[in-house]
Amino acid sequence: MSKLKKIVDSKIVKSVNKNVRSSTRKLKPILKSIVGKKVDIAIRNLTFSDKRISKDIKKTISSAVANAENNYQYDIDKLIVKEAYCGKQVVMKRFRARAKGRAAEIMKPYSNVTIILTEYNKMESHGSKS
Repeated sequence: MSKLKKIVDSKIVKSVNKNVRSSTRKLKPILKSIVGKKVDIAIRNLTFSDKRISKDIKKTISSAVANAENNYQYDIDKLIVKEAYCGKQVVMKRFRARAKGRAAEIMKPYSNVTIILTEYNKMESHGSKS
């Protein structure tokens, strides 16, 4: 029962970016790489990433940091990425004309990116390791 109370008491900050023009398959590896890291390290890694979509993910993290600072008065240096996940949105379907009167389908998927931040405390991290 006390564990459940800890989870409820810990304040989380959330930022959702809807209609990101990329598939979830391309987003998931980038999101997995930033989970558990401090916010400044995650932003640095995304800045130097060669993936096109990392710019949008960086923007979402920056929005979550701004939410934490303005709405909850959190210290930016203590924020870590608790969760980062994506979900399917809509898929735009287009067609390209091919030879002999045929058509090839072009799928243009969109995704939702959700970033959840939490404040890092030494007491909590010590308790979770043992």
